[in-house]
Amino acid sequence: MKTDVTQVMVAEHELILRMIALVETNTRRLEEDRFSNWQFYLDAVDFIRNYADRFHHAKEEATLFTALVANGMPEQNSPVAAMLMEHEQGRAFVRGMEAAAQKALDGASDQVAVLAENAYGYAELLRNHIEKENSILYPLSERVLPEEVRPAMLEAYRQAEAAVAEDFSDHYRRMVEGYEAEAAA
Repeated sequence: MKTDVTQVMVAEHELILRMIALVETNTRRLEEDRFSNWQFYLDAVDFIRNYADRFHHAKEEATLFTALVANGMPEQNSPVAAMLMEHEQGRAFVRGMEAAAQKALDGASDQVAVLAENAYGYAELLRNHIEKENSILYPLSERVLPEEVRPAMLEAYRQAEAAVAEDFSDHYRRMVEGYEAEAAA
């Protein structure tokens, strides 16, 4: 049996999906004038940039995708190229969310539509992206990556995790849990 190199990514997706659900819920409430916590969006941007992108996507890009290409997957016109393109599209939506939230916090009253467009765009993109990774790319990775590259991949994941603060994942998990409790109240 081969060493699993995608299980950790699927587990990280679960927390990312929880934040996406919060972004969607709070944006619907914002559009209905039942939510006004613009700081939530800056916190969501912080989560997305640091947990989803610099932590999770970095592990995918530097380790998993690199291993796939090194083991025969084309770099261009391939699932890896599509996932990288979607990572970039997500970053653009996040920049739009951040700009709208910051303008709103600075007093602009016309940012709901701009924020909603970027928030919903990000949520839809990432939900579909995660579904493709979980159901297509990760199972494919588990089939095609040879056992001999897997220990080095797991070590690269461990190094990425060691490079962040000790409570990094707990910090973001607590952030999501706190906003989930707020949304449920």
